[in-house]
Amino acid sequence: MKKMILPMLLLGLLACKNNDEDTTEPIVMSGVDITTVAKAKFAGSATVTTSGDNLVITSDGRPNHKSPYWGTSSAMYEPFPIGHQTNPNGTIGIQNYTMTIPAKPAAATTHEATGLFAIGMALNGVPIFNNTEAGGIPLDAGTITSFDGAGAHPAQSANYHYHVTGTYTTVDDANLVGFIRDGFPLYGRKDKDGTYPSNLDAYNGHTAATTEFPDGIYHYHTRNENYLNTGYYILKSGSYYGTKGTFTE
Repeated sequence: MKKMILPMLLLGLLACKNNDEDTTEPIVMSGVDITTVAKAKFAGSATVTTSGDNLVITSDGRPNHKSPYWGTSSAMYEPFPIGHQTNPNGTIGIQNYTMTIPAKPAAATTHEATGLFAIGMALNGVPIFNNTEAGGIPLDAGTITSFDGAGAHPAQSANYHYHVTGTYTTVDDANLVGFIRDGFPLYGRKDKDGTYPSNLDAYNGHTAATTEFPDGIYHYHTRNENYLNTGYYILKSGSYYGTKGTFTE
């Protein structure tokens, strides 16, 4: 009987060790279907349809909230934040956006860097840009003064877009902001439990439960870095975790 005790103890210790190791390894939940959430959450001018294994989101690109870029004659007008000033482009125009993303986003074999122009779409149909402007130049303090209270401004073709956190998307919360072009959702700086995630990967994402996906999904978080000490936080930079879909205008 005594001879059996040591092997059993060793087996027990090994089992415990393996269980502990399993809990520390990253869990990647690819292939979660985002269709129901996307159809329920996109609003404003944005509409969602299915096409095979993809979702097709169309939008006219105009925000469903106030902005100085609506112009003073509009009921949607609000002043610039203190110290900010108008972008020379200066208007919100009607666009014709179509973003096609996988209904079941999955990890990519290679991770493409996000580039200029739209890298995703907010829930109200407004494009999400990364932390660069025309020419691939990183946002600077001067450009940031052209942002309205939503952390957005229009480009030369009057295509209004978000770069950073703002009043109408996310400030310091766990809100669902929108979906990136690879199909994975983008959230605010916090997790569902109100804490800042500490296990984000190189793409600023991880797998965890969210309000919209209680069983867990891989998702991005807004970068928890005060950009240039401006009080703004970049919505998404770096590379895509999955394979990006198309975005046309």
